[in-house]
Amino acid sequence: MNLIQVDQEKCIRCGFCAEVCPMGVINMDQQGPQATGNNCIACGHCVAICPHEALENIKTPLAEQVPVEKVPVLDADTAIRFLRTRRSIRRYTQKAVPREKILQLLDAARLAPTGANSQGVAYHVIDNADTLRKITDVIVDWMEEQVQKGSPWAPYYAGPVHTYRKTGQDVILRGAPCLVVSIAAKNFLPRGRDNTHFSLAYAELYAPSIGLGTCYAGIFESCAVAGYPPLLKLLNLSEDMAVTGGLMVGYSQHTYKRLVNRNLLQVTWE
Repeated sequence: MNLIQVDQEKCIRCGFCAEVCPMGVINMDQQGPQATGNNCIACGHCVAICPHEALENIKTPLAEQVPVEKVPVLDADTAIRFLRTRRSIRRYTQKAVPREKILQLLDAARLAPTGANSQGVAYHVIDNADTLRKITDVIVDWMEEQVQKGSPWAPYYAGPVHTYRKTGQDVILRGAPCLVVSIAAKNFLPRGRDNTHFSLAYAELYAPSIGLGTCYAGIFESCAVAGYPPLLKLLNLSEDMAVTGGLMVGYSQHTYKRLVNRNLLQVTWE
């Protein structure tokens, strides 16, 4: 089957599909849109832009797209308030997160933009409390090794290591009942890591709407990327896959009452 099909009765030859295609897959001639043979990245722009549903693309079918009229558009004030309400949650209840909710969260994450629509991010979810405790334990071991070696991060790691050794407080995963580990093929790096950060940002923004709190697991990611064997053994991933990020997920113990400010905007113009 051809990549694109055109309903000649509906097509008005506006050329929008060709204009928005990032890969030059579509050309316009007197008969309307024509495939050029260039590689299609299945971004869906050509189908989504058509004002009369005249274009079909086998890689991104019209039937799988949702009309924009059904999607509410936030006004600017509501949108910025929504963005600012995202908080990193580091205090969780011990209530387990249903796997259906985790799937709902990650289904939103997969919709994030990725370089050339390459996507390529998968998820390994850990919600076993014993495994989570072991992950914290081996990461603290790794941090302690970094302190002893005089790593540039030693001043940052020393405090959490001391707290964990003295009190047993979870300074890594913060007691979260679930850890989402993002993974990508090793031969897809560094693009896989970049795509991951977009995807997990979507997850963090979406989480509060389904009652969840999240926090980026930066120390976990650092330890995994360093290739620390005890951690990789616990994760038990395929040899061809690499950890590209981590997200703690759970129900927050607290509700924040105010929006936090950031540093002043810095912009230069040329």
